[in-house]
Amino acid sequence: MKLYITAGSPYARIARIVILEKGLAQRVEIILAPTRMTDSPYYKINPSGRVPFLVCDNGIALEESALICAYMDHIDGQPIFDWRADADWPVRRLEALARSFMDGLAVWSRELGRPANERSPTTLAHEAQRSVRMADLWESEINHSAMHGPLNFAQITLACALGMDARNANFKWRLGHPKLCAWFDAFAKRASFVATAAPPRA
Repeated sequence: MKLYITAGSPYARIARIVILEKGLAQRVEIILAPTRMTDSPYYKINPSGRVPFLVCDNGIALEESALICAYMDHIDGQPIFDWRADADWPVRRLEALARSFMDGLAVWSRELGRPANERSPTTLAHEAQRSVRMADLWESEINHSAMHGPLNFAQITLACALGMDARNANFKWRLGHPKLCAWFDAFAKRASFVATAAPPRA
């Protein structure tokens, strides 16, 4: 199998963490995809140009981190992240909150990736303010039992969102959030999280 990623994508990081946690590293080739450029050869593989993108051994291709992670979780017939219907609604709610946090941060990051004269001050300010609100929300949610039990997608998604501070010096979520800091610092010691760290923004 081949997983196409960009080094800084938090969505690709989620998929990479799942691959490592499931012990599938020897079965999946990680390939850096050149994106956001004219006529990239990657667009012939994935016309949308998005990552992560998984090409399975049978030739089927999957886009979207949630779909890719679900596939990886079930590929060995022993899922560890599978939902248990109604019992998992609290976890799914937290995962949605974490994904919302990440989505806003991704918009912020993409805006910062533009040439300085093309950046929207309105978008930058909006996403910076959103990040503060979401960090405040997570400071009150982080003690939920689902964030401290067996590994789940809510935990992975939140950790990958918070880890985006490595590429955005203005994302200062730690200030005033001691419980969130303690949770993240513990999670960040996981080997899968360390191994998938993104390089600082150039």
